[in-house]
Amino acid sequence: MSEMTARAQRIADQIQREIAVLIQLEVSDPRVGMVSVTGVDVSNDLAYAKIYITVLNSLAGDEQINADTLSEPGVLDQLEIEENLKALKKASGFLRTLLAKRLRLRVVPKLQFYYDSSIEQGQRLSDLIDDALAADRELQDD
Repeated sequence: MSEMTARAQRIADQIQREIAVLIQLEVSDPRVGMVSVTGVDVSNDLAYAKIYITVLNSLAGDEQINADTLSEPGVLDQLEIEENLKALKKASGFLRTLLAKRLRLRVVPKLQFYYDSSIEQGQRLSDLIDDALAADRELQDD
């Protein structure tokens, strides 16, 4: 995406704050779990807003169910991500209406939701670094 203007950046920041609250308080779809809004990109003409989200694991109360459904603790099931995105895309018109009531804009952007895998990739890199450091320590100890 091209550089955002200063006004578009301010609006993106405001949309990020408001959408995070609206998803948490107003969306009643059971498919929407623990969602974190990681970023918003707004087009310079304010026609579209790309909203980047991450989804946290929603654990059940039963440990056996958690062990069966999650491949590893902290690893997110792709199906859960897709269901959250479908639910948010379905609720985008509703969220846009609520957003219009909270923002003082003539035009409220159309909301598009995308999964942000950067946190997952960062964790993977951090684990690789930790493994490399541990292997290096073992070689020095020998």
